[in-house]
Amino acid sequence: MASKDRQLIKSLGFLSGIGISMVVATLMGLAIGYYLDKWLGTSPWLTLLFLLFGVVAGFRNIYILTDRELKRQQKNDDDDRQ
Repeated sequence: MASKDRQLIKSLGFLSGIGISMVVATLMGLAIGYYLDKWLGTSPWLTLLFLLFGVVAGFRNIYILTDRELKRQQKNDDDDRQ
């Protein structure tokens, strides 16, 4: 496999990981809020609150993953220059 092909596969994996991370965090927040609302009878407030928490957690995950990837790429670039 050529180096460009490997880099493409790594990039696609990274991008799919970001998408999955955002969707999972949002759905988890939505599910927790929904079931708490059902249990406590506070509909729709906890659903909306935990949906917001899920979206914020998803963006936080995106930030962490992107920061980690940028640091890894910068380290690889520095190693290639030496």
